[in-house]
Amino acid sequence: MALLETWRNLAYNTEADPKAAENFWNAYFTEEQRIYKEILGNPDEVVKGSVKDLASKFNVEVLLMTGFLDGINDSLVTPNPIETMEEDTEVSLEYDREKLYYNMVGCKANWLYELPEWDGLLSEEVRKNLYKKQKASGTFVREGKKIGRNDPCPCGSGKKYKQCCGR
Repeated sequence: MALLETWRNLAYNTEADPKAAENFWNAYFTEEQRIYKEILGNPDEVVKGSVKDLASKFNVEVLLMTGFLDGINDSLVTPNPIETMEEDTEVSLEYDREKLYYNMVGCKANWLYELPEWDGLLSEEVRKNLYKKQKASGTFVREGKKIGRNDPCPCGSGKKYKQCCGR
């Protein structure tokens, strides 16, 4: 099984205890923030190496590094082959500053786009413009027909919505 698939199975386990899932994500976001601080704090250093080497460099487990690589991949100058990535796959963290900031805003990752390390990378004006541009891009969620309280539940249980998933 490729690393990314293993990571996604672990991270998005819908059967996990909600408290355990919350603890998992809190720990992940703390490590993610620490890695970004290091990367953004050394903007002239292009971080490269195998997935295993980067995990060691940032003192995290390989699967956590895989999650980080999955998250940053759309902001890289050259995306990594994350779908087929293994521990010995060579990867690069050379990121496009504006694209990374824009994507962080789009993901509502304020713990990342509000890092003080951005001050030395992008001017306040550029950050404000990227923020406005991202917010104006407006991803809209189309809602389907509203389910009435007494309608059959869409999960297929045969119960009324109010007695099933509508609680």
